[in-house]
Amino acid sequence: MAEETQKPAAPEAQPSTTTEEVVAVEEKPAVIGKDAPAPVPEPEPEAPAKPAVVEEATAVAEGVVEVEKPKEETTKEVKITQSVSFKEETNVVGELPEAQKKALDDLKQLIQEALNKHEFTAPPPPPPAKEEEKPAEPEKPEEKVEVKEEEKTDAPSTSEEPKTEEEPKTAEVEASTPPPPAPVVEEKVEVKEEKVEEKVEVKKEEKKAEPSAPAETEKVAAVDEDGAKTVEAIEETIVAVSSTPAAEEAAPAAEPEATPAEEPKTEEEAAPAAPPPPPEEVFIWGIPLLGDERSDVILLKFLRARDFKVKDAFTMIKNTVKWRKEFGIDALLEEDLGAELEKVVFTHGVDKEGHPVCYNVYGTFQDKELYQNCFADEEKRAKFLKWRIQFLEKSIRKLDFSPNGICTIVQVSDIKNSPGPAKTALRQTTKQALSLLQDNYPEFVAKNVFINVPWWYLTFNKMISPFLTHRTKSKFVFAGPSKSAETLFKYIAPEEVPVQYGGLSKDGEFTVADTVTDVTIKPTSKHTVEFPVSEACVLIWELRVFGWDVSYGAEFVPSAEDGYTVIVSKTRKIISSDDPVISDTFKIGEPGKVVLTIDNQTSKKKKLLYRSKTKPISE
Repeated sequence: MAEETQKPAAPEAQPSTTTEEVVAVEEKPAVIGKDAPAPVPEPEPEAPAKPAVVEEATAVAEGVVEVEKPKEETTKEVKITQSVSFKEETNVVGELPEAQKKALDDLKQLIQEALNKHEFTAPPPPPPAKEEEKPAEPEKPEEKVEVKEEEKTDAPSTSEEPKTEEEPKTAEVEASTPPPPAPVVEEKVEVKEEKVEEKVEVKKEEKKAEPSAPAETEKVAAVDEDGAKTVEAIEETIVAVSSTPAAEEAAPAAEPEATPAEEPKTEEEAAPAAPPPPPEEVFIWGIPLLGDERSDVILLKFLRARDFKVKDAFTMIKNTVKWRKEFGIDALLEEDLGAELEKVVFTHGVDKEGHPVCYNVYGTFQDKELYQNCFADEEKRAKFLKWRIQFLEKSIRKLDFSPNGICTIVQVSDIKNSPGPAKTALRQTTKQALSLLQDNYPEFVAKNVFINVPWWYLTFNKMISPFLTHRTKSKFVFAGPSKSAETLFKYIAPEEVPVQYGGLSKDGEFTVADTVTDVTIKPTSKHTVEFPVSEACVLIWELRVFGWDVSYGAEFVPSAEDGYTVIVSKTRKIISSDDPVISDTFKIGEPGKVVLTIDNQTSKKKKLLYRSKTKPISE
């Protein structure tokens, strides 16, 4: 039916042929998209306005960038506040859907087979070489066996070949011994029909046939009396009989050639008899691929990175193991690559769910000296890449890969003052890092928060948003300079956020155990904070107001009616150029309270953060 439908399509007008060509053209990109993920990253270089820092920020996250549209920014942030925990998929096998459980079991089976065959460590060339040798060895015995069969079948049927070789033999027989009688011929024919493989029996029968010579002479004498015709008939039988031992002698002559053909078979049979080597052990991030409850968490990362396609996940694992050996990850962890980049990438605190938070400050590359030290030549770029991989490896080793543990990281990428697209060396290194992180570090980012995002970044979002999956978009959040701190506080507590990003975390009297209180001050209003004290002590407090342009003052009010109010800090105007955090102490000798007053006379609301603690008076 298919041929009949195609035949009428040919004589029709040209549009029918053109439609077939269009279908072929549409199929080609579909195949290319499946074979290689090239179409996805292609849109990135199409945006020349995108700085290299943005690419590196996405590489550190998961290799994909997602930007929120300005209209949807506020609505998306509201949704995030409703579900601050941004739940991740469970790593407990018992809680997985059945389809995911089956995919995990199938992946384990493939890995176990690969470990048994040492596929993770054995080089690929040797296996094909062995396969080529195996078929080469059995070919020879097969040819010899065929020769045997041909000799067996052709010996009785063809009389031309044996006649030439046997005629001198018959002449010798006639000269020495008279022709044998008919009964003896039948015995020799029976010998002819026996299997050629039974050499011992054939030799014994030939030896038994030799003593029959005197009997044959007596019978030949009797035959001579009958006449010449009988002699001719006997001569014919002699030729026929003599041909059979010749064939039998040819067959045994070929058999010794077959004996060496059996030797390779015995070697092949002896090879499996040796005990197989034990399965190899392969570790990733210090965890074995199999045999540990943490192994399932590792395998689930690769499965999720490949949409639970078992074969693709297995291939990704093998490639990752191979790359880690080639890159020398284990040795890299022990290298000393310097500390000059500690201000570029660093970890600080945890988010509200316990994920470690990694900060990426790309504005530091505006320092020309630092930029030259990192990207001036190929050697320095390779060192920077090694440092970045080393930093990530050390961060991953601190994660908890138990089924209920924290095994992902929150990335905070600061785009403020990031280098532009003119920094080609940074772009090249970023793309290389992007490829390595995509292929070898799957599902390690729980959230990627971009802060201080400039206006042009929103334009870039419109270009790449259609190419991003819903899963990728759900992991990325972007905030402009005015809302960066507020956005961070949705995921990270203020006491965990560094001071430079709006928090109160710094070296000093306070720790992350000292919680921070945040309050919104309405426009053109005053707000007071009271710290009651019931005994003599030293009171310590700190506060900060976002946007400042407020007045601040502090005083101590004793509980006794006849006590006097003490001014701790005179009211003064605080501007944005002042120290962002105000820290004060006051030694209290009687019960009372310390009152802080913040006066906001602007038309904008202000965010206030504060906390306090007491210490005993040291004598």
